[in-house]
Amino acid sequence: MSNIQWDESSHLIVVETRHVLDRTSHSLARSNQVAAETEQIGTEVLSELGEQRQSLLRSQNRLENANDGLSKSRAALNAIGRNVLYNKIILILIILLEIGILAGLIYIKFIMKH
Repeated sequence: MSNIQWDESSHLIVVETRHVLDRTSHSLARSNQVAAETEQIGTEVLSELGEQRQSLLRSQNRLENANDGLSKSRAALNAIGRNVLYNKIILILIILLEIGILAGLIYIKFIMKH
């Protein structure tokens, strides 16, 4: 191989290697840019997930408070229902007593006089 051919061959190898390095550099730059964008998106997603978590925790607390309120209301309604039942029983007993007294008075007034 002559010196000129060797220089041309070396020059072609250097130029081709330079092109490969340039393409690799551009590819690495694009990869770095994508990685930075991905990191930014990940940070935004994490921030949004944190906000949603706080919102869900607040909703859970409100639901627990509502459940406690419903339990207290249910207990109050049960107590009112028992009181209504007791009042009905007492009222029925009073009516029966009055009927008994009325029957006794009728018996005394009409039957005992004859």
